[in-house]
Amino acid sequence: MKKNLCLNVPIPFGSDPCLEPFAPQIAARRNRIEQLLTRLTGNKIPLKDFASGHNFFGLHKSRTQWIFREWAPNANAITLVGDFSNWEVKDEYRLKNLDHGVKELQLPLESLHHGMHYAMLVEWPGGSGLRLPAYTRKVSQDENSKLFTAVVWDPEEPYIFKNPAPPRPEGTLIYEAHIGMAQEEEKIGTFKEFREKILPRVAAAGYNTLQLMAVVNHPYYASFGYHVANFFAIADRFGTPEEFKELVDAAHGMNLRVIIDLVHSHAVRNEAEGLARIDGSVNTYFHEGIRGIHPTWDSLCFDYSKLEVLQLLLSNCRFWLEEYNIDGFRFDGVTSMLYFDHGINRHFSQMHEYFDGNVDEDALAYLTLANQVIHQLRPDAVTIAEDVSGMPGLAAPQQEGGIGFDFRMAMGVTDHWFKMLDLRDEEWDLFQLYHELTNHRRDERTISYVECHDQALVGGKSAFFTMTGQEIYFAMHLNSGNPVIDRAMALHKMMRLATAATGQFGYLNFMGNEFGHPEWIDFPREGNNWSFKHARRQWSLSEDPNLRFGALLKFDRAVMKLAGTPGFYEAAPQCARIDKEAKILIFERGTYWFLFNFHPGCSQADYSFEALPGEYEAVLCSDCPEFDGFGNVEFPHRYWTVKTPTGTKLTVYLPCRTALVLKRVTH
Repeated sequence: MKKNLCLNVPIPFGSDPCLEPFAPQIAARRNRIEQLLTRLTGNKIPLKDFASGHNFFGLHKSRTQWIFREWAPNANAITLVGDFSNWEVKDEYRLKNLDHGVKELQLPLESLHHGMHYAMLVEWPGGSGLRLPAYTRKVSQDENSKLFTAVVWDPEEPYIFKNPAPPRPEGTLIYEAHIGMAQEEEKIGTFKEFREKILPRVAAAGYNTLQLMAVVNHPYYASFGYHVANFFAIADRFGTPEEFKELVDAAHGMNLRVIIDLVHSHAVRNEAEGLARIDGSVNTYFHEGIRGIHPTWDSLCFDYSKLEVLQLLLSNCRFWLEEYNIDGFRFDGVTSMLYFDHGINRHFSQMHEYFDGNVDEDALAYLTLANQVIHQLRPDAVTIAEDVSGMPGLAAPQQEGGIGFDFRMAMGVTDHWFKMLDLRDEEWDLFQLYHELTNHRRDERTISYVECHDQALVGGKSAFFTMTGQEIYFAMHLNSGNPVIDRAMALHKMMRLATAATGQFGYLNFMGNEFGHPEWIDFPREGNNWSFKHARRQWSLSEDPNLRFGALLKFDRAVMKLAGTPGFYEAAPQCARIDKEAKILIFERGTYWFLFNFHPGCSQADYSFEALPGEYEAVLCSDCPEFDGFGNVEFPHRYWTVKTPTGTKLTVYLPCRTALVLKRVTH
């Protein structure tokens, strides 16, 4: 690794020369993190041991008693109230003061039983109120009063995992899903229904990683799980902790790894059920004043400089890994965490923007330590950063000075696809497209995608619906001959193949979009008269033999089978030809060659291009009838290169709006 002679510290992140002017700032960050690590561990214990607050705080059962602890430095007194006290305040349930704002209560075993509801009555200077424990593991909402309570969770037969987690795959192929909206019925789905009905679909589709959104408890269903109240509790509306464990275990049995969306970037402002003013103070876990309130999300921003906040969040990472046997996290809102202005209205086009004093160094340090804890506990775990800013080193190894995420979401790819959909096909710039598809830092791994859930949330549309518009409602029957649908079918296949084939180390799809799920996502709310119409997935569309959706599903499965081929991600894509006028894009990846004709009307009868000598076999073609193509390309078929004065060339027939994948089988 290249050295900076002045500081004698390594220039990190793949020896990027653009970072050399900022070596002092990078070194200062590393020193800050090392100093913080010393504060947390005293250089005597592993960081993972510091991240065990969930084993100390909250409600715990030993062989002889129940113990409850809460950190509430601003509270004068805390008393547990609940079913066990007829919700009356009784002295025997009053917590005793320990050091550093911690309070504790010890109770006989017979005092509490599985399923009991409880809360904390917290008294603080000038007021009091009912609050839920910060580390509570089960929360329930009363159907009538709508009030939230903590729940004693101590089942007689706790779930025992049967299946080991699958090994980390070479390429991470992610199926993003939401438990509640996974069912076709207009209702909230459950863990049990997802396990029985949806898991088999994901496994059959060829994905190897299930990414579950909105699993952590959030009071408002329509928040899509982003406004978290109880960081250690399962979203109760979907089922019980044991049912979620059974789902994870079943996924492992189907060779699917499971990661969850982890929202450590902010928290819900609700006081009665969340962390807000948990002991009467606004800044127990969050910043004071305007810095403590996110300007666009109407939520609270954590103060990552506090050791107790770090312990809560680091313990949260450990808790989900150990309690539910999950295999990693997608960290939501990383851009918002990293910058004092949350990255709002910034384009991040200059390197100095990552070092200009706008970075929240405490948040950056937290993310670094979170990755350290996670990989100490599970070296095979996956961490993915949702960051639009392009922070250098975010997904670089920590030994090179990086923050340590395994992947960064390639958010620029989906943005570019949707920008292209706003243009006429003739205006598509394939040079820009290929650049965006393959644009990533050398030291980082990325997850590429055409679209995730974000693009179809209220105000947006899925890519397929963007292309079809109203035609989707009456022209999706077989042999409809509708030119709008024909275009959408062809481009949907090409977009997904191009994205998966250029993805550096992974690919993501949101459930249902693989077969062109129509419309948008809209959860029940007052504005739509509490309707579930758009908070579900219409799987039957892909299963109706009279409709064209099923062909898209078949093609997606073929793409995932190809991307899951051993060795596929070992080689990086290499551009072979971009033909601006003909709208042709050709690139190779290992032994595979990918050919795309994006032209809306011009087919190429005998298109020649330079290729490595040998025999090539067609292994996938978007024009095949089984994929709702026109069958103009002979398939299966073999091709042979021909020597020319300048090298060797391959000649193919490539119809308009068609993708063809060739495999070099002999040299």
